[in-house]
Amino acid sequence: MATLKSKFIGITSPNPFWLASAPPTDKAYNVYRAFEAGWGGVVWKTLGEAPEPINVSSRYSAHKSQSGEVIGINNIELISDRSLEVNLAEIRQTKIDWPDRAVIVSLMVPCEEASWKAMLNKVAATGCDGIELNFGCPHGMPERGMGAAVGQVPEYVEMITAWCKKHTKLPVIVKLTPNITNIVTSAMAAKKGGADAVSLINTINSITQIDLDSMAGAPNVGGQFTSGGYCGSAVKPIALNMVGQISRNNETGSLPISGIGGISTWRDAAEFISLGAGNVQVCTAAMLHGFKIITELTDGLARWMDSKGYQTIEDFKGAAVPQLTDWKHLDLNYQVIAEINQDSCIECGRCYAACEDTAHQAIKVEKLENGQRHFSVINNECVGCNLCQITCPVPDCITMVKQPTSKPKQSWDQHPKNPFRSNK
Repeated sequence: MATLKSKFIGITSPNPFWLASAPPTDKAYNVYRAFEAGWGGVVWKTLGEAPEPINVSSRYSAHKSQSGEVIGINNIELISDRSLEVNLAEIRQTKIDWPDRAVIVSLMVPCEEASWKAMLNKVAATGCDGIELNFGCPHGMPERGMGAAVGQVPEYVEMITAWCKKHTKLPVIVKLTPNITNIVTSAMAAKKGGADAVSLINTINSITQIDLDSMAGAPNVGGQFTSGGYCGSAVKPIALNMVGQISRNNETGSLPISGIGGISTWRDAAEFISLGAGNVQVCTAAMLHGFKIITELTDGLARWMDSKGYQTIEDFKGAAVPQLTDWKHLDLNYQVIAEINQDSCIECGRCYAACEDTAHQAIKVEKLENGQRHFSVINNECVGCNLCQITCPVPDCITMVKQPTSKPKQSWDQHPKNPFRSNK
C-alpha cells in the first residue's frame, strides 16, 4: 500500500499537502480546522515587523470561464494585519497541539540584516519547523523594498537568504516570484545564499476584469483598482514550467522544491511531483471548496500510486524531468495524425470549424442520406497539431495516432538546414 508520509528537507508531515501562506493560514482557528480535516502542514501567513499593514476593502476578484467556473483569483491583500505577538503565540501553541504537522512561518522583513536577525530569533522561539522567505508579493510591498522588489533582484535573493542561514538553524525555504524573465536565475541565487529549498510559484501580476460601465477594475476600492496577485488553476501551466526548468538545470536540479500554483486535484499534485517537487502547497482550491478537499487529494493520490506500484512519492519524484528538453532536440520525423471515433462523435462540428478556419483543412464533412453529418480526417493534410482533439467536447473521441516511419530520429539541433547545428 502506498504511504503519503512526507519528509521534505528534514520536515516530516503525514502527507505532502501543505496549505500555502495565504488567508487560510492567517490564524490558529483556520489552521486547527485544516489539521482536523487532514492537511499535512501549513505555511503561516506572512509575518512582518510592526506596525502591521492596513488592508483595503474589497480584496479579491475572479476570472471565470464562460460556464461560470472560477479559474483564477486576483488578490490585493497584504501580509498578516494581526499583531506579531499574537501570531507568534498562536504558532507556538499550534506546534504544541499538533506536533506531527509541519508548521512553517512565512516572513517578509525590510532589507536590513538586523531586522531579519531580530525576526528570526522571535520565530525560532515558537518551535516551528522552518521559515519561508516571501520574495514574491507583487503588490503593496515592493514600494517598501520587500516582496517582488527583492525577488526580482538575484543579488538581493542571495544576500537575504545568506543572512537567514547565518542567523537561524531552521530550514530556509525561499519563495520565488514568477514575475521575472528566468526563474532559474532566482533559484541559482537562492542556492548560492544557502537555501535549503525553494517554493514556487508565487502569484502573478494581473488585472482580472474591467467594469465597462464604471470603467473601474476589480477588486474595486472606492472607484479605483490596482494590479494584484493571480492564482488558481489558470496558473498551473506556468508553475509546472518553472518547476521543470529548475529541476532540469544542472546547477539547480538538486535544489529541493515545494510546488505551488493551481493545484486543485490529486493529479495536479502528481504532475508537480513528477517534475521534481518534494511536496506541494495549496491555497485557491481550499478557498473555493473548503478544507475537506484534502480527503479527495490524499485518497486520489494514494489510489493512483497503488495502481502504479509506487510505495512513496520518492518513487516517482522527478520521473518526468528526463523527458523535458529544448525544442531543438525534438524529433522532426515523429508524426501523429488525428483519428475520429465515429461511435463517439456527436456531430457537433467543432473539430471541422477549428481545422477548416484556423488550421490545416484536414477534416472533411459529408452529409449522409439520413441527414446526419460524417466527419473524417484527411490523412495527407493532417499535421498532428492536436487542435481538433482540444476542441472536441467528447473525451477520447479524437485521438492522435502515431504513424509508422522508416526515417531515423532527426532533431533541428543536428539538421543539415540548421546553420547553427551542433557538431556533437
